[in-house]
Amino acid sequence: MPLGRLLPPFFEPPAVRAPYATRSKDSRGRLFEEPESATRTCYSRDRDRIIHSAAFRRLKHKTQVFVQHEGDYYRTRLTHSLEVAQIARSVARVLAVDEDLAETVALAHDLGHTPFGHAGEEALNGATEAFGGFDHNAHALKLVTQIEHRYAEFDGLNLTWETLEGMVKHNGPITAQKKPIPGPIASFNARWPLDLATWPGLEAQIAAMADDIAYINHDIDDGLRAELFTIADLREAPIVGPQVAEIVSRYGDLELSRMIGEIVRQLMSTLIVDLISETRCRLEENAPRSVADVRSRDRATAAFSDVLAPQVRALKEFMFTRMYRHPHVMGSMNRAKDVVTALFEAFSSDPAKLPPDWAKNCGAPGDGRTVSIVRDYIAGMTDNYALLEYGRVFHKQIAL
Repeated sequence: MPLGRLLPPFFEPPAVRAPYATRSKDSRGRLFEEPESATRTCYSRDRDRIIHSAAFRRLKHKTQVFVQHEGDYYRTRLTHSLEVAQIARSVARVLAVDEDLAETVALAHDLGHTPFGHAGEEALNGATEAFGGFDHNAHALKLVTQIEHRYAEFDGLNLTWETLEGMVKHNGPITAQKKPIPGPIASFNARWPLDLATWPGLEAQIAAMADDIAYINHDIDDGLRAELFTIADLREAPIVGPQVAEIVSRYGDLELSRMIGEIVRQLMSTLIVDLISETRCRLEENAPRSVADVRSRDRATAAFSDVLAPQVRALKEFMFTRMYRHPHVMGSMNRAKDVVTALFEAFSSDPAKLPPDWAKNCGAPGDGRTVSIVRDYIAGMTDNYALLEYGRVFHKQIAL
């Protein structure tokens, strides 16, 4: 399909969902039986449970790229999740699949992230490598099935099978061929199989693609505002370079906010239209008659086209070099890693340093039970709280 093919104006979604959509009436249900809502589908109820969870609220103070204190303009995990949810819901509507489920998976996809973004995850994974390491998708599953305590009758949020499947598999099938399946996923799968070797439904695949689209665009926005690269630099970037040239040709020199707005608007439209067009092509080619058909495919159904996909990869490489490996970002992220590593070592060697409600469940210093509890405790921290705990434990402050 050609890039930039426009959708029909004033698009009206079909009155009846597509045959390959996930239908709430056919849900595999919840691990613990409970009456369903009379006013919401099971997937919209899942969405509401996620929004009201403590883990979701904490995303407000968990960083994307910049540490939380650097400025109000920059994205946090919370604002990113909201942007992903908006894109996922819009694309799901056009493709006539379940909007509530796509939005739910989008809102939940970052629940398991540590403080300080990927730097925090790398540090926590390294510190716990001998005990299975750390995986943010696995931790998200543990949060919504064990750690959240909001209900008298069960741990977790008791989400539907389809939401849990989407949270775990939105990036594709999970097998032990390349690396071991993370412990929390393996143990839950033994209890209630999530069909790990198959693709998830189309709604979860859409949420994964919406994540890509959102972070590419908002990282360009944040990177320009932080002066990590310039508009002139973007002229050399894949996909966005020609768009920048066209904007300058049409409008001349714009103030930065207007320029960023035009760049993001055009780039986001290009990515979304290509995603919809390519996904429609794959649906027409495979003609799935059920969500089971979508799951059984040997490749993703929601995807960028063969023309755009390598350009997206090249744009990510551009952003990795110019933004994620920028000295300003690297300096603060390396110090953030030190904070996470030091906290892990302090708590695992002396569990009494943990708050009492966490310390009481620990075993001996350094044993598997203690490491698991310390890992969960640190993973749940916000950026601010991690720095406060560092100050409490070590009686000194660290500037990121």
